[in-house]
Amino acid sequence: MKVDFSNFFPQLCFTGFVLSTFAYYRYMITKADTLNFTDLLWKVFITGLITTLISLAIRLFFTIFAQSTLVESPLTVNFFYSILVGLVVIFMVSTLVVWKRLILYQKSKNLLQLWSFFEIALVGSLLFDFFGLTYFDANFRVALVILGCFSIILVFNLKWVAYLNFKQKWKGILFILLSAIYLYHFLFSLLNFSETDVLVIDLFDRVFIWGLFIFLFLYAVISILVTLFNLPTSSVFEQKLKEALDFQKLSQSIPRGETRDQTYEILLESSMSAVFADAAWLEVKEENGTNQVIRNLKAEEIKEIKSAIKSDTITSIIDLKLKSEVSPGKMADDLKHTKFKSIIALPILVQNEQVGYIVLLNEVSEAFNREMVNIITTFVNQASISLENLSLIKESIENERYKEQLKIAKNVQKSLLPTSLINNNHLVMAAFSMAADEVGGDYYDILEYQDNRFGLIIGDVSGKGTSAAFQMAQMKGIFHSLANQGLTPEDFNIKANIALSQCLEKTSFITVTYFDINTEKSILHFSRAGHCPSLFYCKSEDTVDYLKCDGMGLGIVRNSSYSDYVHRNTVSYHAGDTLLLYTDGITEAKNSDGEQFGDGRLKKSFTTHASKTPDQVKEGIKRDLADFIGEMIIDDDYTLVVVQFK
Repeated sequence: MKVDFSNFFPQLCFTGFVLSTFAYYRYMITKADTLNFTDLLWKVFITGLITTLISLAIRLFFTIFAQSTLVESPLTVNFFYSILVGLVVIFMVSTLVVWKRLILYQKSKNLLQLWSFFEIALVGSLLFDFFGLTYFDANFRVALVILGCFSIILVFNLKWVAYLNFKQKWKGILFILLSAIYLYHFLFSLLNFSETDVLVIDLFDRVFIWGLFIFLFLYAVISILVTLFNLPTSSVFEQKLKEALDFQKLSQSIPRGETRDQTYEILLESSMSAVFADAAWLEVKEENGTNQVIRNLKAEEIKEIKSAIKSDTITSIIDLKLKSEVSPGKMADDLKHTKFKSIIALPILVQNEQVGYIVLLNEVSEAFNREMVNIITTFVNQASISLENLSLIKESIENERYKEQLKIAKNVQKSLLPTSLINNNHLVMAAFSMAADEVGGDYYDILEYQDNRFGLIIGDVSGKGTSAAFQMAQMKGIFHSLANQGLTPEDFNIKANIALSQCLEKTSFITVTYFDINTEKSILHFSRAGHCPSLFYCKSEDTVDYLKCDGMGLGIVRNSSYSDYVHRNTVSYHAGDTLLLYTDGITEAKNSDGEQFGDGRLKKSFTTHASKTPDQVKEGIKRDLADFIGEMIIDDDYTLVVVQFK
């Protein structure tokens, strides 16, 4: 058919097909943002394989019908050539998009600008082809040189190769090599059709195809060469990466809540992997014995290895007798053993004290170098920090538990002291108690066990803290039990001593003073068991005196002879007289010069305030005590009880 049909329309269709194919593959590759490098190369390989198989089917068709006039028809040739052109464009454009993704990995501003210019040049070559110039035209060659220059500059951007491991590098070489073969195959196929001289459009007369072919082929060749040159360093890179990951694993063992045993396991596995050890063992001395972790060894072999060690330094490490820092070179040595020929031994230090060691073995002599020792030293140091942190965390948890127990005990102690004091027609009271620790051992109480008869007690348990508070609780139970029986003060102390002797710790005792107050007769009967003597203010005579009475603390003598140390005294009182009970925390309080408040200052303070109300007496003595000690802290429990008789 002879038609007057311009080449402009076929070229326009070809240009539209190229641009639409490029847009499609750019969208698909950008959409698959999570693909790694080998996945991208796999896509190139699959696309090339499919297009190559179809092109081979076309060649097979021409081979089968080689003797037929069918294959000589211009219509047949142009029809199959058009299919081949489509296959070539699909493969080359898809490969271009993948190459772009690889080149722009870790892109810079300059690289982005260069790639933009290259894409503009490619589009310009498509427009250039509308002029119908052939390879033999000078302008054609100039345009090709420009594209070639861009290609040469771009093909050396191969930063992505360094991030492939050994296995991925080999895969990459295979896929890129096959891509280069596909390119050669398509070039050869296009050449066969070009020799027929019946083509409407010959791709060999297109600057775009030649420029794209040069770029793709150059990048494939350079990628293969660079990847091959990087192969020897891949194992080193992977080893360093694994060391970094192992180190990170050790660093994160505490935040993840790993136990000591898990930390030992991570340390041993990481160390063996880092220096390619054939066997190893780790030994750490702990509170409940020795913890040992073993890999690829028997207990008998460990004994043999210990006896085969020649180095004094390694021997001292294994015996936990390392006294000073050791250079890395002395921690590795050869070994005279039937199976293992090299050894590394490193101490495990916690708070600068050796608590264990790690031993790594190899079946080859001189297998461990200085760098390996440094790597293991880093791992061991990190493990030591993890172990130290575990100890600190354990201590912190115990402290928190102790604080919680103290808080509970403090609440218990508060409940043991009377919540309200006597304030009636016979007497008025005021009291104050402060514990030096979270929980104290001072105790006071009053009980009206019958009309006009009151039992009053003040006590001080030896020691401080929770144990003192619990002994105070025992004293409260004994007081309520015995006071309700209406016992005399001396009988009270004797029976209290018997009861406390059964439950007090051997090293503990309690000092008390017990008063039996008879408000009907205005008489005080009292017995002192080693406690501070009380102070008594006589309003009629305006005097203050100590109420003296000998006695021994409860729980000191734990047999019947205790009654020999119990005495009683009696005092009559009148309206306006005041009784002051206290514990030794007040008299033993010290100022900044180390001087005690003492009995004399307490008596003087009480004398000053005794004629006032009980609350005023209490506050006055507290104020005088505070003025004396200044900013010093009282390191003992102290208690005041003021009783004023009406």
